Amino acid sequence: MSTRTSPDSAATEARRISFKRKMAAYVSLTKPRVMELLIVTAFPTMFFAQGGLPNVWVALATVIGGAAAAGSASAFNCYIDRDMDKLMNRTKKRPLVTGELSPREALIFAWALGVVSMLVLWFGTNPLATALGAAAIFFYVVVYTLILKRRTEQNIIWGGIAGCFPVLIAWAAVREAVEWPALVLFFIIFLWTPPHYWPLSMKYRTDYQAADVPMLGAVATAKTVSVQVVLYAWATVVCSLLLIPLGWAGITYTAFAVVAGAWFVYESHVLYRRAQNETLTDKRAMKVFHLSILYLTLLFIGLWIDPFIGSPLMS
Repeated sequence: MSTRTSPDSAATEARRISFKRKMAAYVSLTKPRVMELLIVTAFPTMFFAQGGLPNVWVALATVIGGAAAAGSASAFNCYIDRDMDKLMNRTKKRPLVTGELSPREALIFAWALGVVSMLVLWFGTNPLATALGAAAIFFYVVVYTLILKRRTEQNIIWGGIAGCFPVLIAWAAVREAVEWPALVLFFIIFLWTPPHYWPLSMKYRTDYQAADVPMLGAVATAKTVSVQVVLYAWATVVCSLLLIPLGWAGITYTAFAVVAGAWFVYESHVLYRRAQNETLTDKRAMKVFHLSILYLTLLFIGLWIDPFIGSPLMS
């Protein structure tokens, strides 16, 4: 009995593999890890805004629409930055660099995903949440990618505002307004972004220098960057505690904010001491990068659980 593969079967298998690679390339354009982090902040915010379980359909539309908006913005970013991505080891495997996708395919995909996100938010939530979704895409693509990223070392500070929009979208989806607690959550992420990203830029300093991107970690000394990391880490933790005097935070959120915040600040100070002593390694810098993700995740887990346990500490 022959075990040879027929030409038709081989062609079918080749097409199947090609299709899977193409789909994987499109998924890669959306930067799934970034999208996951945005969902981690948006989903608990809806529970906190509702004071319990939000409307299931509104929550679903917010998560899907918000994820699509984030994916669209990331795809536009990959399209615009394809020239620098090929110069950086960290990004040289992105699909527009490897040739798995053409620039035209990426651009069409970015626009299509953006339109889908707006339709989902419009029909599943409300006009305010939809407008905030559109603003998030505009800010990331135009303000950060096109204007700030290649021009100023402050790029990640102001460009990071795009990553703050998911909490506003989530709050607006549930309450049809943007209120003070939503703004506090917005500024938590705004202040958190520099101490989260700058340790990463310290590790990939040569990458950013090769691409001529003035990320602070690439243009300033480790001593200077470490000071900024500590200051922003402290500001993030202090900001996270503002929900208590506003009369929204209960014991659960407070405990998460204090304990996780103390850990985040401590590790930032360790980074600072090693930078000042000139003993800082890439591994230590990346520890703060990964810890910052864990800190934000724990903070928003506390936010998620808080409405179900007790009442606000100050009301």
